[in-house]
Amino acid sequence: MMQHISSNPHVRAKDSTSRIMLLVCIALLPACGFGIYQFGIRALFHIVITVAVCVITEYLYQYFMKKRITVSDFSAVVTGLLLAMNLPVYAPLWIGAVGGVFAILVVKQLFGGIGQNFMNPALAARCFLLISFSRHMTNFFDGQSGATPLAVLKDGKAVDSWDMILGTCEGVIGETSVIAILAGAVILLMAGVISIRIPACYLASFIVFLVLFGGKGFNLSFITAHLAGGGLMLGAWFMATDYVTSPITPKGQILYGIILGILTGIFRIFGNSAEGVSYAIIFGNLLVPLIEKITIPTAFGKGKFNYVTQKTAGGEKHE
Repeated sequence: MMQHISSNPHVRAKDSTSRIMLLVCIALLPACGFGIYQFGIRALFHIVITVAVCVITEYLYQYFMKKRITVSDFSAVVTGLLLAMNLPVYAPLWIGAVGGVFAILVVKQLFGGIGQNFMNPALAARCFLLISFSRHMTNFFDGQSGATPLAVLKDGKAVDSWDMILGTCEGVIGETSVIAILAGAVILLMAGVISIRIPACYLASFIVFLVLFGGKGFNLSFITAHLAGGGLMLGAWFMATDYVTSPITPKGQILYGIILGILTGIFRIFGNSAEGVSYAIIFGNLLVPLIEKITIPTAFGKGKFNYVTQKTAGGEKHE
């Protein structure tokens, strides 16, 4: 029997898709748990329904298309969790189901499954829902009028940053508590699932953008409110770092993070909406092929020292 053996070196690693995705699920539990504590049983219903629809959609598509069943790799579970965490608790329960079908079927499976999608499925589904069902996706107050902390900040009014850091404020299910999100981020970093490059460059470039163009200078309370508000922390640590839709080169990850910070700043400061993280990451996903192309490391033996020169009229150059 013929076997294909690739060139050395051969590296064996304990990491697998299922292990990595399971660790991401575990890291999302603090934010999910706090969302259920903050918003009640309805938040749990959103999470269960969205995750279940994502898993079932992936299974049915692969079954009927006679493809290998991959629901055991937990990637559909991660997509469902992230999408549910981006939903307002007072949105109708069917909204997560619609988003889950779109995320798995349209964004993921129709492009070849895990590893082939060109943008983050959960964020793509959130943007789809925002465009298609904007009234439901901005219903944060159970039919009562009001504004999220970021919307208040957008209007030039003061907000309590501690409320956003602790999570005792209105918003979507999994974005309100910075402490819970950072607890999950620590799990990812300690397990070696993500590198700090993308989140650090994302947040640092966003802070610089706020200082330069936010109109407040180096106002610590203004910067803290923007960092703690909306989906910035969840996006920076859990969605911008998605293996499939982020660059693999170290320089590319740095550039990618900087681009995300600038785009988020543009959307938040100059855009009509108070938020902008989802759109920034989606645009960043589309730029990843170009980023990787211009940051790919030079192969050993190639470059400016690997050329042959010839004698010229003015003298002799060396190889």
